[in-house]
Amino acid sequence: MFRIRRFLTVVVGVALVFGAPPALAHESLPDVIDLPGGFFPEGIAIGPGSQVYTGSLVDGAIWKGDLRSGRGVVLVEGTEGNLAVGLDFDRGNLWVSGGLGAEGRVYDARTGDLLAAIPLGAGGFINDVIVTRRAAYFTNSFVPEIYEVPLDHSGNPTGPARTIMLAGDFQFEPGQFNANGIEATANGRRLIVVNSFFGEIYTVDPTTGEARLIDLGGVAVNGDGLVLAGRTLYAVEGSKNQITEIRLAPGSGSGAVVGALTSSLFDVPTTAARFGHSLYAVNAKFGTPPLPTTPYEIVRVSR
Repeated sequence: MFRIRRFLTVVVGVALVFGAPPALAHESLPDVIDLPGGFFPEGIAIGPGSQVYTGSLVDGAIWKGDLRSGRGVVLVEGTEGNLAVGLDFDRGNLWVSGGLGAEGRVYDARTGDLLAAIPLGAGGFINDVIVTRRAAYFTNSFVPEIYEVPLDHSGNPTGPARTIMLAGDFQFEPGQFNANGIEATANGRRLIVVNSFFGEIYTVDPTTGEARLIDLGGVAVNGDGLVLAGRTLYAVEGSKNQITEIRLAPGSGSGAVVGALTSSLFDVPTTAARFGHSLYAVNAKFGTPPLPTTPYEIVRVSR
């Protein structure tokens, strides 16, 4: 995801769906996790246990840390010309959208080894990724397309990407960031995509690309990263330094903005991920030069 984004243990899996167990609910977690100076983070993903991953817009590096201790290390060293934008974790693999590199990358989330580099739409900006049981889906902000990468039963890519043209209610403005954050329903049959330029959110049929506007009563949500928890959709709005909370109606044809999560520590957050009763957002600090000494961090808010 870029605004200019499960294979868990049984205990944590239950926590994500039904709320944290007592030990986790009362556990003191750090509100701020410091990243390496100059890292310039954008995407974030939660792995097994309390592992967290974030990627760099500077050079595509991947940082791996722990939400409980706040400590971490660089898992994948950066390379000049690489970008790491949206991230998702699935069955031991870390999926990364490559921005202007027009590719999706798959890393071993334990070792950092590159498992696959998958060509996607040329001439666009590969912004975010969501992985379902059967496929990984990437958004392209500069072209009205999404890309589907088929997976085997172990979650590994099995073939080239399929291009899906966005149709129906989807609006597109050339030269602007359009399709951005992406989520999927629990069964993977519908995708949810936010259009950052128009402030609209759609459900998308991944088979046809048909997009249907989610009626929010005229409220514009210029979101970046999305987090779906049951029928609650969280949209990170970095320009407002908030995470907007949307309650979706059954079927997701409409919804209502019911609140916003804020923090004095937010500094243009881009994407978020959930862990128990918390959301973790990365501060991209757009407008602040990403010098080697520029501080960056992950910020926790309760939901």
